[in-house]
Amino acid sequence: MEELNAAFESGSPNGCGVGPVLEKFPGVSRIAVLRGGGMGDLLFALPAISALAAAYPGARITLLGTPGHAELLANTLSPVSEVRVLPVSEGLRPGTADPAAVEEFFVSMEHEEFDLAVQLHGGGRFSNPFLLRLGARHTVGSRTEDAAPLERTIPYTYYQHEPLRGLEVVGLAGAPPVWLEARLRPLERHAPVVDELLQSNIHSHATPVVTIHPGATDPRRRWPAERFGEVAAACAGDGCRVLVVGTAEERQLAGEVVAAASSDGVVSVAGELGVGALAALLERCDVLLGNDSGPRHLAQALGTPTVGLFWVGNLINAGPLGRSQHRIHLSWATQCPECGADITQVGWTAARCEHDTSLLAGINAADVYRDVRLFTATSPPAHGR
Repeated sequence: MEELNAAFESGSPNGCGVGPVLEKFPGVSRIAVLRGGGMGDLLFALPAISALAAAYPGARITLLGTPGHAELLANTLSPVSEVRVLPVSEGLRPGTADPAAVEEFFVSMEHEEFDLAVQLHGGGRFSNPFLLRLGARHTVGSRTEDAAPLERTIPYTYYQHEPLRGLEVVGLAGAPPVWLEARLRPLERHAPVVDELLQSNIHSHATPVVTIHPGATDPRRRWPAERFGEVAAACAGDGCRVLVVGTAEERQLAGEVVAAASSDGVVSVAGELGVGALAALLERCDVLLGNDSGPRHLAQALGTPTVGLFWVGNLINAGPLGRSQHRIHLSWATQCPECGADITQVGWTAARCEHDTSLLAGINAADVYRDVRLFTATSPPAHGR
């Protein structure tokens, strides 16, 4: 206990990490961070990247990510210096693998001379060998027993909060936390698009704005559209303006929410906004209601209150840490409603069953509406956040 108290009193980073905070590596000016996946996966990695930026001031941080990551970071302020898009490769970026494209990628990396490479992409079965090919002087990351070893590693276990996992990894490189969750700001150039959208959909600046995102990559993580419509109709009936957002591929789903709401106060803008405009809109709205998906995580990173709908396993890995600005509603399902398969092991030690039935159908719409209205009634004006 005396050693712990001394660490806090001296400001030593060893006293304030998620896990052990080791000594920093010397002479680090170029850092590579490997993280594939979607928007949410990037946002999970940002606290770790912020910690690296603070621990190695002046270092150039290169994210090895996806086209979606590049688009989001090009339209927001973040600690990332640049993005290099990963080639399609097994276990890193889905699609038909092209060995020639992978080799071309590494040829383009030959002159980067990274001092530190950080693996934030899973247990390392595919990502650790990929990271090692960068030839960085130092490597850190998470690792399953069958993955290639790095210089410093932590054990990978499936059920761990992803942002905290990332912070534990960068602690191995001597980087204590700065933020426990992602923080972003949209660029000012997107404000006119949002101004026009809100002026065309809101009667006055005092009208609360509720944004709904009904999508999720995994259909099982989607609350039924008719339930979203029920909450949307109730909010519109209270005088709120409700905007349903999503990608072009989610237009039909957004339309189902609008149809279920059957209210002039509920409008779909799915497919109409780029990532930058979406971020600007989410920063300006009073609350976002959504599943465990990228837009909910983005709203959280922008400082906007959220009401999130989670299967319990996803909450462990991806839920918000606080409850003053973020409320959650849970499905406690442990078996597939169709075949009874154990869904707690999916993505870890067992293959996923073939069924896409929603795991969230049991979440009560009245309870969700109560939390949404709590934020529209008590939140400060969005432009004042």
